[in-house]
Amino acid sequence: MLNTHINSGHSEDDDAGVAKAVLTIHPNSSQIFSGESVTLRCDIQGGGVTDWEYTWHKNGNSDSSSKKNEHEVSAAKISDSGDYRCLGSHQKQDSKWSDAVRLTVTPLPKATLSVEPNPVFPGETVTLTCSVGSDSIWSYQWYKDRNDNVVSQSVRHTITGDTLTISRSTVNEGPYWCQGKRESRPTSSSISDPVTITVNALPVASVSVSPQGLLYSGETVSLQCVIPDYTSWTYLWYKNSQHLPDETSKVIDITIHITQTGLVGQYRCEGTRTDQPQWSQPSDDITIIVTALPKATLTVKPNPVFPGETVTLTCSVGSDSIWNYQWYKDRNDNVVSQSVRHTITGDTLTIRRAAESDQGLYWCQGEIQSRSISSIISDPVTITLNALPRASVSISPQFDLYPGDTVTLQCDISDYTDWTYYWFIDNQHLPSPTRKTITISLPDQAGQYQCVGMRRDRPQMSYHSFSIPIIVTALPKATLTVKPNPVFPGEKVTLTCSVGSDSIWSYQWYKDRNYNVVSQSVRHTITGDTLTISRAAESDQGHYWCQGEIQSRSISSINSDPVTVTLNALPSASLKIVTPQGLLYPGETVTLQCDISDYTDWTYRWFRYKEELPSQTRKTITISLPDQAGQYRCVGRRRGRPQKSYYSSALPIIITALPKTTLTVKPNPAYPGETVTLTCSVGSDSSWSYKWYKDRNDNVVSQSGYSNIGVSHTISRAGVSDQGLYWCEGSRVSRPTSSLPSNPVTFTVKDNRPTATLSSDKEDVFTGDSVILSCTVESPGWKFYWYRHRPDSTPVTTTSGYSYTLSWVSVSDGGQYWCRAGRGDPVYYTLYSDPVQINITERPVAVLILQPNWTQIFRGETVTMRCDIQGGGDTDWDYRWYKNSQLFSPFNTKPEYRISPVYRSNSGSYTCEGVKGNKLSKISDAVQLTVSDQPQPVLSISPQWLNPGASVILSCRVKELSTDWRFSWYRTVTTLTEQSYSFELLPDRGNGTTEDSYTLIPAGATPTGGYVCRAGRGDPVYHTLYSQPQFLWSGDLHPSVSLTVNPNTTQHFTSKSLSLSCELKENSTGWRLKRYTETAWPSQCPSTWRSITESTCTITSLDTWYSGVFWCETGSGEYSNAVNITVNAGDVILESPVHPVTEGDSVTLTCTFRYQETNPKLKTDFYKDGVLIKNETTGEMTIPTVSKSDEGFYKCKSGERESPESWVTVRVSPVVSPGSSTSVLVGVVVGLVVAGVLLVILLVLLWRYQNSKGSCFNRIFWPHQPQRTNQDPQQEQGSTYTHQQHGDTNIYDTINPSDNNDNDAAGASAAGPSHVTYAQIQLKKLDKKKKERLADPAKHPVYSVVKTGKATEAAGPVDVTYAEVDLKNRAKAKKKRETATPPEADSVYSQVKPRTAPAAAGPVDVTYAEVDLQKKNKTKKKRETPTPPETDSVYSLVKPYTDPAAAGPVDVTYAEVDLQKKTKAKKKRETATPPEADSVYSRLKPRSCPGP
Repeated sequence: MLNTHINSGHSEDDDAGVAKAVLTIHPNSSQIFSGESVTLRCDIQGGGVTDWEYTWHKNGNSDSSSKKNEHEVSAAKISDSGDYRCLGSHQKQDSKWSDAVRLTVTPLPKATLSVEPNPVFPGETVTLTCSVGSDSIWSYQWYKDRNDNVVSQSVRHTITGDTLTISRSTVNEGPYWCQGKRESRPTSSSISDPVTITVNALPVASVSVSPQGLLYSGETVSLQCVIPDYTSWTYLWYKNSQHLPDETSKVIDITIHITQTGLVGQYRCEGTRTDQPQWSQPSDDITIIVTALPKATLTVKPNPVFPGETVTLTCSVGSDSIWNYQWYKDRNDNVVSQSVRHTITGDTLTIRRAAESDQGLYWCQGEIQSRSISSIISDPVTITLNALPRASVSISPQFDLYPGDTVTLQCDISDYTDWTYYWFIDNQHLPSPTRKTITISLPDQAGQYQCVGMRRDRPQMSYHSFSIPIIVTALPKATLTVKPNPVFPGEKVTLTCSVGSDSIWSYQWYKDRNYNVVSQSVRHTITGDTLTISRAAESDQGHYWCQGEIQSRSISSINSDPVTVTLNALPSASLKIVTPQGLLYPGETVTLQCDISDYTDWTYRWFRYKEELPSQTRKTITISLPDQAGQYRCVGRRRGRPQKSYYSSALPIIITALPKTTLTVKPNPAYPGETVTLTCSVGSDSSWSYKWYKDRNDNVVSQSGYSNIGVSHTISRAGVSDQGLYWCEGSRVSRPTSSLPSNPVTFTVKDNRPTATLSSDKEDVFTGDSVILSCTVESPGWKFYWYRHRPDSTPVTTTSGYSYTLSWVSVSDGGQYWCRAGRGDPVYYTLYSDPVQINITERPVAVLILQPNWTQIFRGETVTMRCDIQGGGDTDWDYRWYKNSQLFSPFNTKPEYRISPVYRSNSGSYTCEGVKGNKLSKISDAVQLTVSDQPQPVLSISPQWLNPGASVILSCRVKELSTDWRFSWYRTVTTLTEQSYSFELLPDRGNGTTEDSYTLIPAGATPTGGYVCRAGRGDPVYHTLYSQPQFLWSGDLHPSVSLTVNPNTTQHFTSKSLSLSCELKENSTGWRLKRYTETAWPSQCPSTWRSITESTCTITSLDTWYSGVFWCETGSGEYSNAVNITVNAGDVILESPVHPVTEGDSVTLTCTFRYQETNPKLKTDFYKDGVLIKNETTGEMTIPTVSKSDEGFYKCKSGERESPESWVTVRVSPVVSPGSSTSVLVGVVVGLVVAGVLLVILLVLLWRYQNSKGSCFNRIFWPHQPQRTNQDPQQEQGSTYTHQQHGDTNIYDTINPSDNNDNDAAGASAAGPSHVTYAQIQLKKLDKKKKERLADPAKHPVYSVVKTGKATEAAGPVDVTYAEVDLKNRAKAKKKRETATPPEADSVYSQVKPRTAPAAAGPVDVTYAEVDLQKKNKTKKKRETPTPPETDSVYSLVKPYTDPAAAGPVDVTYAEVDLQKKTKAKKKRETATPPEADSVYSRLKPRSCPGP
């Protein structure tokens, strides 16, 4: 896009005679794509010279200079986008800079490739469509398989515009892709994504045969053709490859003659259909062969049979499983039937538990009952019964049995082999043992045992054996003894186990746990019944028990009782130094002692470095240092138990070298009179005493004048005489040991008392700042004292450091400060410092102002932020700017920060502060800047269906919370070369008004079509986006272009086809069909619809989302009538007229069923506005002569099935006005007749208004609400517009249902009517002489009251609607709102009050809307308090109920018709008073409004 921005700081008059540069861009196109070439040309206007040198700037930066006035950007890139300016230079003269021209380079668009259909079937045609956005100036190139393989026109490939058609597809093709090209400029789009065409195989037919299996003479065979995946087939049958023309159904029957056998023929089928795919592949051939009746065969297994066996008799007729069988025994008439032991299953007769009675002669016969076929009977078979063998049991071993013993039992059966044995204990079967011998464990398995044999061969079982008893003897218990116990470490322990006197037992030993068996080891010896533990250790402690075993029989005795073996610990030896205590020095003697507790009579052994000292056996020994230093241990021995102790821990004897003393002097140097401490130390040992020396070794410092306590030597009031060289030495009184002397330390005394020096890092500060005071003294070790106002006062604070910080200072913290330092005990003070003055003033405040101060800022607008420093004195401030607490502009000399244009990234919380040197102002309060995307207003049109002659209101609203907008209004202009519209500004107040609504008053050509709006604000003006188009429709046929539909009805079934045709009555440059739905923007006839030829758009298969409003647009900007189409997925629709019908015509409504051909004519109910009006048996309802009262919502219902509702519009026939020659009497009569008709129509409208209040008429169309899917073309957003004609003057009655959201605030009872609608209609101006004014206008009214909502506790009417229609010629129409005065006569008023007012003494919040239907010079609106219509009127009352708590009717509607000439008409509403006497009342109960 190319946008020119002119930034000029002065007027053109100031530049007269100055050369001016003008910059232009070529080509001047609305789109520059990447890769195109752009030329910038700089022309110098004025100046009088031609040989200019040109300088080029991009985004304020110098780009280049040249003698040429053209600058070419070849192969433009996105980065070339920016603002360009140029300047001409000639010797010492420069032209003015050109205005900035913005160059925007956009990426190449990408082509989009669609394929329909895909996948396809062999032989079908495929259409590929290429598009590049919505621009129609592109031509297209097609590629296949490779980028360089261009698809050209051929027999199978047809290229037309943006379409490539491929005929007779057989195999998968592709990939295909496409690319857009522009002939006027060397530009190609990006290539589309590739698409591969998939060819699916045709479905394959198959033939199924019934019955299955062999076919016999005399039967009938059914063949069925099965084709998967699709329906609606027509079937073709073939026999022996010959077509059977009479067979077209899915199933055919073949009858076989009773004598026929062998081959009947080969059959196959295939299918055809109208939809895709149109044919199937043929089935394989099915061969039909007839077989002769077979003979049954009987087999018996086993035979002969043993008692109890199961005998199976099997009957078969060939290999076919479809036979049933009949069984016979001994005689042909003795049929074997089902019984307890005889089971018949399929081809098998099973005899269980064979007995003597089952012997005999058997035979069988097969039957196919469904086909009445019987086989030949089988040959007979004889069944014989033989006896069973008997079993016997033997046992091993043959002696007493203990619990845990294993016993072997053997089952013997003579005569046969291969037995499987079954065992029983106490008559209970043992499920797992099946061998001849079994092993049982005692005592659990003791009992009475039997066995029986089973085998696969015959006989399959034996008789049971006799019972054998198994008897168990109780187990003995083991006994355990342990000696010695307890035991000491290293001793031997013996454990002995016994089980009675029997020697056949061996023994098992356990420790601590049942599964922890003690085994033979180095220290554990097992011999017979004994376990010996050598060298007892800690691990041998625990619980022991034993158990006897007879290994040959796997018998174990009962475990012995457990015995605990306890190990007592040996006594421990300990070694210590008796004398001396503390550190040991060379030359000293040390005494060691060995102690062993609990026992006596010890002999001691001593060790040094693991070497025993042979002569030392006493409890104590003495050693000399340093020769006998080392590590020592001891141990004890004795004769009794225990015989030894544990070794003592090793004790190291370490010799320490003589220590050296350390001397410290504090303070040093010192000041006269100060206290000085000298400290002497020998390590950390406190057993030392010290001697002090000064200047010479023999000069020992005496006590005089000094204090000598412990390790410290104190000099009080130090003087010059105390200066000198000092050292010290330590000694120990109890042991003849002295330390080495310390190093000497020189002590110095200064001449004078020191003075403290005070300084400050700043002297002039703002409140909230910090000030650091520093107090310095020459020497270290001082504590600092701080003073304010007076040096001899109590210190403000004391610090150990030399600095004192005043944080967050206030004005009261200003003044003079002093300091001094002190150290020692008692404290020695320095002199006071000189004072320092600190001046503190209030910190200035920064105030941030956002200009303009709108609550909502949009991308592209200009914003200026100003930072004002309040209380800052002079103006030489610099400024810092913060966004979201982050500094983004650290130094700015100007108080303003401008952002132009703003983007969403500029959104944030902004603050500022002033900077003057090292001083800062307070940071301003945060100002939130919120930048939104460019807004798009929302346009609404009311009403959206045009009523001829009625005005239309356009309302434009900017969704975001923003202000100061000025609104512009546009009408859409069709352009057939593009899918979108161009816009044409509306005249009069349509451009740049502060009002957000615009009224279209029809005059001349119809205003139907599309409208948009946009808003702007600021200087220069910032514009919103254009709103989405909204459309004003008319159902009446247009003389030059009209839309017709086929079938000609508003409702249609899904999956059916619909054709919409634009009939152009005059020459036009072209047309297009548009559609509008509730959930989608307007769209053209979609490309997925099957065909668009000339002026017809055909939808081959409707769906519910096709519901919407359709109309035609011509290239010359004309709009056709609109048609509201409803697509229903149900089973019933109502066929009703698409266009409005004229009064007097005949109208037929038809109730149509989806499957009409299979449904007989049913009883049908027809409804109008939810009320049953007629029952028909033909499915049709005809209105012979339609009138305005027939207008409304219609639907039909049959049983549980119900159609959606459709609106039927009735247009009033034109009525010719009486000529000037008509007599006054005829005029009066005609006027009265017309008034009567209008009164009836008005009552109908008022009744319909009451029924429709709420959701009944509050819609354009209802695609998601099947109960009402058709639009009343005269109705929009809950309003009803009714049109009648009287001569050349239109009469309109408008009823707007109130949308009351504040009923909760209303009272339950009221003294007067609430929610009132007045409709006053004055028919004609009458001659004074022929019409006499009534003397008392209060005595002859007719009222109509309709309940519309809750009443309030008001004394007068609340929430009322006035609709007054004036039919007379008027020079001036006025609207005036006065207290307690209704709308004047000669006017049309319409008022809707959505809320219920609170309690009041009179009427509240009423709006009058006056409409003058004749030529007027001036129209006014004025707000006034409502008053009911005056007399001299006719009223009609419809009252749904009377509130017993009120004095009169509540929630009433007055419809006043004035039939006389009036000088002034008045309406007066009295408190709680119904229509007066001498009135006519009619009360009807309105129906409930149906739900959505």
